[in-house]
Amino acid sequence: MLSVAGLTRRFGDHLALDDVTFDVVPGRMTGFVGANGAGKTTTMRIILGVLAASSGEVSWRGGPLTQAIRRDFGYMPEERGLYPKMKIRDQLVFFGRLHGLDPIRAGERTDKLLERLSLSERAGDVLETLSLGNQQRVQIAAALVHEPIALVLDEPFSGLDPLAVDTMVDLLREEVTPEVPVLFSSHQLELVERLCDDLVVLSRGKVVAAGPVAELAAGPSSTYRLVVDGDAGWLRDVPGIRVRDVAGAVALFDVEAAGQEQRILQQAMSRGSVLEFGPEKVALSDVFREATR
Repeated sequence: MLSVAGLTRRFGDHLALDDVTFDVVPGRMTGFVGANGAGKTTTMRIILGVLAASSGEVSWRGGPLTQAIRRDFGYMPEERGLYPKMKIRDQLVFFGRLHGLDPIRAGERTDKLLERLSLSERAGDVLETLSLGNQQRVQIAAALVHEPIALVLDEPFSGLDPLAVDTMVDLLREEVTPEVPVLFSSHQLELVERLCDDLVVLSRGKVVAAGPVAELAAGPSSTYRLVVDGDAGWLRDVPGIRVRDVAGAVALFDVEAAGQEQRILQQAMSRGSVLEFGPEKVALSDVFREATR
């Protein structure tokens, strides 16, 4: 478990982080979202030891997070940290060696990742000759080459086309074992919803929402969606509920008392086929807007 507890960071009079607390669970991907300037990159840099916190702490598996442990983390910064005039394979092997791999293992890992990312034919090319999308693929390979015990990725999918995103998503899923916690920031909320198990929303340096994505997107427990084989307009005449919207066979409504939804379901079934019934789910973009309002 990677745990962030009470992180505060000041830059002069500016409070960039204010008591930021959350956990990144092994084997789960945690999305870290917020508007520009919310404090995401600052938090990640403190986790990696690039910045010091004004107060608070980051712990690893219940103990202090030391520089020796951080050496085994994988980090993909928002500002890319590769050598533009160095050959691709050479620098991936170099990064693997920096993280403690022996030359043979560093070479094996490099070749595997280059093949997985469809870059084997470019292994001997200088990085700056690659497209920006392929440079980003090399950057993710640099974060993964040493088989990290934790991953911290700052905007890993920025600027990638859908095919490249799919390739990197598949690679991350292959590389993330049940022991590896993953924290990544992204402005692409549809990707966060698709990939993440957990979510942390940051606004003006504070955590304003956190938890499993499924729970955050579950919506208000009193709001239900009903789809019938026919017209759902009869719901407007049912006492004790508030109909939000009816469009033909589809209805969205709120119940005022626990158990009332089951009575609505029974009525619907007595009138004909029920194609869909359950709590209304909320788009992650709506969760984000509500949390950061």
